[in-house]
Amino acid sequence: MKTDELDATFHALASEPRRRMLDWLVREPGCNVGRLCECFEGELSRFGVMKHLQVLERGNLVISRREGRERLLWFNAAPLQLIHERWTTELSAYWAPRLTALKYAAEGAEVHSLFPATSQRSSRK
Repeated sequence: MKTDELDATFHALASEPRRRMLDWLVREPGCNVGRLCECFEGELSRFGVMKHLQVLERGNLVISRREGRERLLWFNAAPLQLIHERWTTELSAYWAPRLTALKYAAEGAEVHSLFPATSQRSSRK
């Protein structure tokens, strides 16, 4: 990942409304711009949403496709994965998910694991 691409991704992530836009795109992949504007009604104008979307697209965090008059939007996790791989060692990749799971458990937050939990009982057969 080139330095200017990395800067654009971090710049896009630096804004709280843009991070919430990404949350919406994770929840509703393929939603159109109008739907995203509805989610920020009363907070951001359509123009404001469009400006934030431009920043997210420059950071390569949003992929869009035109279908007729609609522009459909998807979250692109690839830049975040590239950033993760750049600064993650094998040892930290092993411990980081366990530490975050412990943090979520201590805070009472819901944990969403990317990998299915393996049961030790089922593997002992």
